Amino acid sequence: MNYVSTRNNDVKVSSAYAIAHGISVEGGLYVPEGIPTLSKNDFLKLAELDYKSKAEFILKKYLTDFTDEEIKNCVNGAYTDSFDDEKPAAIAQLGDKINILELWHGPTCAFKDLALQLLPYLLTTSTKKVTDGKKTVILVATSGDTGKAALEGFKNVENTEIIVFYPSEGVSPMQKLQMDSQKGNNVHVCAIKGNFDDAQSGVKKIFTDNVIKETLAKNGMEFSSANSINWGRLVPQIIYYVSAYCDMLNKGDDLSNGFNVVVPTGNFGNILAAYYAKEMGVPVNKLICASNANRVLTDFINTGVYDRNREFYTTMSPSMDILISSNLERMLYILSDGDDKYIANIQSQLATDGKFTVNSTVLSKLQNLFYGACCDDEGTLKTIKNTFDKYGYLCDTHTAVAVNAYEQYLASTGDNRPVVIASTASPYKFAKSVLSALTNDIPNSEFDTVDALSELTHTAVPAPLAELKNATVRFKDIYDKNDMYAAVCNCLEIK
Repeated sequence: MNYVSTRNNDVKVSSAYAIAHGISVEGGLYVPEGIPTLSKNDFLKLAELDYKSKAEFILKKYLTDFTDEEIKNCVNGAYTDSFDDEKPAAIAQLGDKINILELWHGPTCAFKDLALQLLPYLLTTSTKKVTDGKKTVILVATSGDTGKAALEGFKNVENTEIIVFYPSEGVSPMQKLQMDSQKGNNVHVCAIKGNFDDAQSGVKKIFTDNVIKETLAKNGMEFSSANSINWGRLVPQIIYYVSAYCDMLNKGDDLSNGFNVVVPTGNFGNILAAYYAKEMGVPVNKLICASNANRVLTDFINTGVYDRNREFYTTMSPSMDILISSNLERMLYILSDGDDKYIANIQSQLATDGKFTVNSTVLSKLQNLFYGACCDDEGTLKTIKNTFDKYGYLCDTHTAVAVNAYEQYLASTGDNRPVVIASTASPYKFAKSVLSALTNDIPNSEFDTVDALSELTHTAVPAPLAELKNATVRFKDIYDKNDMYAAVCNCLEIK
């Protein structure tokens, strides 16, 4: 299985190279040349396996330059004693047909754990195959959850440094505390004055700057990424959609007409993984892309015009506060039948003009696959309350956006086949917002709010969040968005 760049089909590399380097030299993203398919018998076999065995089975299809032993070691390292009850992707049932895929039972209480517990093992295995012993410098831009999950995954990993940038005013208090108190001798956390798109654009600029790369090389270092632009972040996410299908088969759901999938979406990686699962043979009918008030993806799916030239909203679902959805490039590459020149052109338009319009063929394919819907903070709060009142189920602000989008889809289409809704974070990561949906009595302290939410809803506070109560803040630096390279040099102590 070779991997090509979305902006240059002449670039063909192994999975180890793609994972080790993160992004192609011209700025394109690596995608597999083909998508492996699974038979009915494959799925029946998978349904009998535990999560780790499913992960091994799927990874072998994509990481063909890894040995079976290497894959097994990576999977065991990632998924042993890391998740509640050894179930990384448990399903909660709401009514007859709504399956909530809970992806937040890991060490940071967010869905990023399922990929970022595995990525360090994939990355260290990859670098041994394709690099000359250089230290790997992981650069991460985060809208909240990726940062903590990456820090936790890479802390104290040999021969690596990790630097995380996050918007100083664009994450929840709990997310901020999780990152700023991170332990580890190779971790660095930098807040920036700006939003997530500023952080993401800054990281991409650093990645593709030849002068910066030469400076790192002189110091025996090279960049890689833990963002979902790295294929090593994306491929683990395919696993949990396959797993969800197997779990539904095991509990006897009627899937003769397939099922729908709803994903609260910012950078488009999580829903793209669901698309890959669909192409592998998982009977997904419609991919429902749920956005908050930053509805750039909803508008794009409905019109074919991607336009980031709009007001940016800081919402109570901050991990979705994104106007530049990087992984959309991979999807458009697929929908344009691998037309690298077309992708390079529209990405250039996005960089220079802040917008592009896809052709009618691509738009038709896009709308056949996806349904776009969005809701604002008011709708998010109402959905949290309605879901709790109706089902006794407490969801966070991102999952509520997905539930709201599903309700819009159901009302619009009448399509009531079974549905899987990706639940991407614990409600306790956004305790103040979630509590405010249920009561007007909100304590001042973050942890008093957490306790009040637990008492009101009779739900347990996840241990990783409860333990933050006495955490020591290590990182306090705030940089201008134009000074991110200086921040990198300061963290690495290079010139």
